[in-house]
Amino acid sequence: MSDLPPVPLTLEGSATLHQFFRFDWKSWRSCADGERKEILAQADAALRSLERSSPEAPARTAIFSQLGHKGDLIFLHFRDSFEALNQAELDLAQTRLFDFLAPTHSYVSVVELGLYESSRKTYEAAAAKGLEPHSAEWTAEIAHSLARGAEAMKPRLYPAIPDAKFLCFYPMDRKRGEQANWYTVPFAERQRMMHEHGTIGRRYADQVKQIITGSIGMDDWEWGVTLFGDDPAIFKKLIYEMRFDEVSAVYGLFGQFFLGLRLPLETLGAWLEGKL
Repeated sequence: MSDLPPVPLTLEGSATLHQFFRFDWKSWRSCADGERKEILAQADAALRSLERSSPEAPARTAIFSQLGHKGDLIFLHFRDSFEALNQAELDLAQTRLFDFLAPTHSYVSVVELGLYESSRKTYEAAAAKGLEPHSAEWTAEIAHSLARGAEAMKPRLYPAIPDAKFLCFYPMDRKRGEQANWYTVPFAERQRMMHEHGTIGRRYADQVKQIITGSIGMDDWEWGVTLFGDDPAIFKKLIYEMRFDEVSAVYGLFGQFFLGLRLPLETLGAWLEGKL
């Protein structure tokens, strides 16, 4: 593998935006009851259109009531393209409700499936055919392999937002320090560590839905991790166990953590009255 590319192949799917807002409760309470009802009615119509492209379609936008001092609301958007993602952002900004939302944070990324296992096989198969790495023939061979994988993995690349009660989001990097640098570790070693890392996650698959998004070149961290589950304690257990895993213990860097409670659209009016 020493003469083959050190970069694992990836598949990309849904363009993803996490938006975090603080709600201006003082201004909201100063509005007359009739005005609040008008604002809510307009927001409800706009948000239903954002949530699903049709009544039968899977959820592509969801709202969460954020816990803690970092903010009040989290909006999560999945779209098939970055143009559509930007349009969702603009559509939300056109609502009168948006006048009461002050951005505190956001994160732009794309659903990513890392292919450490199959990358090695793909590279070795191309090399066995006598193809020179990065040649036109090599590039075409890799592209053909990725296209097959993308079709097979389409449901995972373009997921619906899971119908779970809680969301946990955090960004992360791999270390690039003098003592520990993920990007200088040989491919085979990285593959081994990622396999062991994934084994932990798979043990929690019946309790936690995990969606990894890549953000290199898009936002401040390298990846975003969004977890969905019905009991937030399971997020703690999963992440705590992973801290003992080599890839996290030696090479992991983590950003802020955000926790949200799913806010179905039919409950938005109650939330605006301070009720869940």
